[in-house]
Amino acid sequence: MPSARDELGRRGEDEAVRYLRGLGYRIVGRRERVLRGDIDVVALDGRTVVFVEVRSRTETAHGHPAETVGPAKQRRIAELASAYIRRHRLEDCSVRLDVVAVTFPGPGALPTARPAVEHYQNAFDSPW
Repeated sequence: MPSARDELGRRGEDEAVRYLRGLGYRIVGRRERVLRGDIDVVALDGRTVVFVEVRSRTETAHGHPAETVGPAKQRRIAELASAYIRRHRLEDCSVRLDVVAVTFPGPGALPTARPAVEHYQNAFDSPW
């Protein structure tokens, strides 16, 4: 049985994928397992391989979801992306690291209220 946090993360990833597809991205992987870690979303933006970290919250009283991607998390995402690139022999591809922040409406919101989705392209530097 998934926890409430796991369910929120899954819903956030679903929203992020919907958003990215709307921009014309092609989703090539979700929850890709590498090096004892997961890459939330792997997508193609034209000829660029995009590794997307999705952060979800139900409110921002304790900070914006994107703020949770600090230096240690950035290093870990870059490490996982590098492993994915090696595994799939994508060394010659253009690569980008993005963050998608999804904020779901609180309990008092209308049932039809949509989450806020914010996309940060090149959210942080990659080691390559």
